[in-house]
Amino acid sequence: MNAVEVFQDWLDQYLNFEHNPKKGVFWLDTIKYLCDRFQNPETAFNSFHIAGSKGKGSVSKMISCILDKSGYKTGVYSSPHIIDFRERIETPEGFFPEGIYEAAIKEMVPRIESILPEQLPGGRSLTWFELVTLFGFLCFRQAKIDWGVFEVGMGGRLDSTNIITPKISCINVIELEHTEYLGDTIEKIAYEKAGIIKEGVPVLVGHQVYPEASEVFKKVAAEKHAPIYFVDDLISEMDYSYTDMGLMEVNIKSSLFARPLHTFMPMLGSMQLRNACMAALAVKMVLPETDEKVIERGLSNAMLPGRFEILHSVRNYPEVQSLILDGAHTVNSINLTIQTLKEVFPEARVNLLFACAADKDVKDIAPLFKGKFNHIFLTKPGNVKQSDIESAKKAFDETGLDYIYEEDFGVFIPRVLKQTARDQSILLVTGSFYLVAEVKKALGLWN
Repeated sequence: MNAVEVFQDWLDQYLNFEHNPKKGVFWLDTIKYLCDRFQNPETAFNSFHIAGSKGKGSVSKMISCILDKSGYKTGVYSSPHIIDFRERIETPEGFFPEGIYEAAIKEMVPRIESILPEQLPGGRSLTWFELVTLFGFLCFRQAKIDWGVFEVGMGGRLDSTNIITPKISCINVIELEHTEYLGDTIEKIAYEKAGIIKEGVPVLVGHQVYPEASEVFKKVAAEKHAPIYFVDDLISEMDYSYTDMGLMEVNIKSSLFARPLHTFMPMLGSMQLRNACMAALAVKMVLPETDEKVIERGLSNAMLPGRFEILHSVRNYPEVQSLILDGAHTVNSINLTIQTLKEVFPEARVNLLFACAADKDVKDIAPLFKGKFNHIFLTKPGNVKQSDIESAKKAFDETGLDYIYEEDFGVFIPRVLKQTARDQSILLVTGSFYLVAEVKKALGLWN
């Protein structure tokens, strides 16, 4: 085992709310205490902070790639990881040198283990995500980065990343999600996301489906004396089309740009166009001297696993035509995934493999699949995340979907792949990043 794998085993002794969420268990005083103990590594670099119900990972990667192409040494902090833990803490081009992770581990572990329980705020135990966030800060300080780009884990107000003071706060589209933990209305969820707005720090808000979310952001921004800008107001034109090479050609106009942006992106779909607009604007607002060519190169270089990731040939199943791996797990994001699928593969026969975590709105997701797929396969999203397979089956039954179900995903995934090959169909895998990870294991892509 390498140092990072040993470190992961060490982390697993701590409470992991990412795997087993609980209500009323989020706070910021512990991460503040930890950062103070390590001489505040979160202040060693400039930062961008990105929240939202969806698209925040894509926006984070796009911003980091633009910064990278601008010549800045950049780190990006995101979640979850698909295959390798280091995906959470890396450069825009990939992992840091092993020495960076090893140095941060050596700095961190002994000083964490020396903490006495009574020293912790409120006598609470340390959590997995707090420690991973601290590790990210330490890695970035060790690497002497210029810019850190931070994706919020969940919510915003009480997320462990929310002790940074960024140069700009970005809030992408808001949906009803994680309602058990963030609130059961758009306004309540928007308030949690608005928690990343800092005193006097500009905030950039992405396209909002629900006007009430925008009102919350305006109110909080006014209270924090934070200038607020909306992507929809700053973009005068945007459009996209697909090339024969499987790229998305995009055009974006804004008064903030010296000329319209025109580039080719490997990340596909109308949502990714909106994400590109947010990323380009955020960088231009913070670093107005950034050349448009640099922004275009950054957007063309941005790619994330599990975001409409297309695989045309795979090691263990070469007979499968194409797979699309997409971790979409909300009503709107899955709807956009299906829309993109039809745009990119308009004539294709498509099978669906779906699984979701217990807290997802499967009752409203299931109707999106009606009449869209050749065969539908339902399973669990692995063993990492809590799932409620009976609720998913009930939702599929009530929708009138014809589907094949198997709880044992390890047995089921190879069967689905073989069936898809026999059908001469494309396979869409969606509903959970954890399901995407299990499919990658079955495909022999787990390194």
